[in-house]
Amino acid sequence: MKISARNILKGKVEEVKHGTVDTEVDGELPGGAEICSVITKRSAETLGLAKGKDVYAVIKATNVMIMVD
Repeated sequence: MKISARNILKGKVEEVKHGTVDTEVDGELPGGAEICSVITKRSAETLGLAKGKDVYAVIKATNVMIMVD
């Protein structure tokens, strides 16, 4: 499979929190950094997401904002 996104991070699922419609997926990247994504519950079920499963976080954005006080 080919994809145009350049930011592809391999990690493992740490926790899957299903809501009524959406699912929050917490993952851990090599080195211990954490990443979180909110996807539809249906997508999470279709992907078979569960703790310990290998996944890829694919980030495609036109901008990423950083803010501090």
